[in-house]
Amino acid sequence: MDGLVEFKTDDGAVIVVEGAEDGSGSRLVARADGTVPAARTFEGSLEGVRAAAESALRVFRDGSLRPDSVEIEFGVKLTAEAGALIAKSAVEGHLLVKLSWSPEQSPGARPGGAPRS
Repeated sequence: MDGLVEFKTDDGAVIVVEGAEDGSGSRLVARADGTVPAARTFEGSLEGVRAAAESALRVFRDGSLRPDSVEIEFGVKLTAEAGALIAKSAVEGHLLVKLSWSPEQSPGARPGGAPRS
């Protein structure tokens, strides 16, 4: 286990998560209960992830593909100092994108493919 990180929400609630090691070899000093207080609020830590999701959605929605729906999935790691990070798989960042289109229907077609009478 990497260690426990304690985040506070903007309304004062406490969220404790299993934190990710930052890979630098340094360790933050934990309190007696084994938790490390986060430098940012929970919401503040997720701001970068929200911005990344908005940017990715804009790229896939505004292009020539024009999908009916866009689904973006990525893992999020929480650290005491950096907040939320997009999790990586091996040495690359991990991002799964699913685009979908609904079959086009002609104006006179009924659901199920039968023409109107």
